[in-house]
Amino acid sequence: MGLVLFLMVGLWVLGWAMKTPVRARLVMIGLIYLAVVIAQLVLPAGTPLRLATGGDVRPWLVLGGILALGAGYAYGLKRLRKPEATTPEPLSGPFREAELNRYARHIVLREIGGAGQRKLKDAKVLVIGAGGLGSPALLYLAAAGVGTIGVIDDDVVDGSNLQRQIIHRDQDIDMPKVFSAQAAMQALNPFITVKPYKRRLTEDMATELFAEYDLILDGSDNFDTRYLANRAAVATGKPLISAAITQWEGQISLYHPASGAPCYECLFPERPAEGLAPACAEAGVVAPLPGIIGSQMALEAIKEITGAGQSLRGRLMLHDALYGENRNVTVARRDACACCGSAQGQAQA
Repeated sequence: MGLVLFLMVGLWVLGWAMKTPVRARLVMIGLIYLAVVIAQLVLPAGTPLRLATGGDVRPWLVLGGILALGAGYAYGLKRLRKPEATTPEPLSGPFREAELNRYARHIVLREIGGAGQRKLKDAKVLVIGAGGLGSPALLYLAAAGVGTIGVIDDDVVDGSNLQRQIIHRDQDIDMPKVFSAQAAMQALNPFITVKPYKRRLTEDMATELFAEYDLILDGSDNFDTRYLANRAAVATGKPLISAAITQWEGQISLYHPASGAPCYECLFPERPAEGLAPACAEAGVVAPLPGIIGSQMALEAIKEITGAGQSLRGRLMLHDALYGENRNVTVARRDACACCGSAQGQAQA
């Protein structure tokens, strides 16, 4: 019996050395075992072959039973640890099973939870600009599960954008930014709706467009658009998260006079003098800076929608990337503001 067992072990080691599949090795050893059992049952007692293989079938049957029990136990454990893959079916609630898995890290957060994730799914957010600030903001809004995301921009992707506008790729050069951004967002999260608007934000359509959304993010790169977005947000009563960057510095705040916070024009009643706030094309901008401030825009949007934490309503956050510093400045409404102040209200009356 010992000789047969030695032969089986030798075959297993040889098969391992030759990288023979496990199943093939088991088949070879199983055939040897079966031949021994048959020989013990069929051949007369005392024959040399029976004597050479132990002379009794009972030890072999006991050995086979033990191995069968061990194999069955191992198989059962494997089935318990690795359930059969099934195609996820839509749940009766607002989320598919795949969405629950996708947003699991949000759902376990006490400040967001399932109720907050549902608010994100039901939310409609409009992002002005698919450039440096819009790129990270759009990607994180999509990843977070904001149900409807609008993006408005009339520009096309240029090679010089790719140093910082991470939503676009080299193969997207000359493609309208809104369509490049739409493709990237839907590739990241197929459970959201993206509405691209390939046009410049203008006064004749801003108010009507803003009325369709719950929250506005302004990532534009010029003061004309910032003032226009602010006035449309005030007119529609929508909260506005506006940010700006240049070189190594960025700033962001949440403007919402309807909730007691100032509007953008309360802080910046007049545009800077010519040359004091040059565009990125003239002054330059370090590549990760739009990612930092744009991601902060998405974070503030998530907080505003879910009610988590303390927003930047009434506070202006200033970021100095060159020296790694952040400062928060308290800001307040101005009664004399031409956009949201009491003088404006009297003029409208």
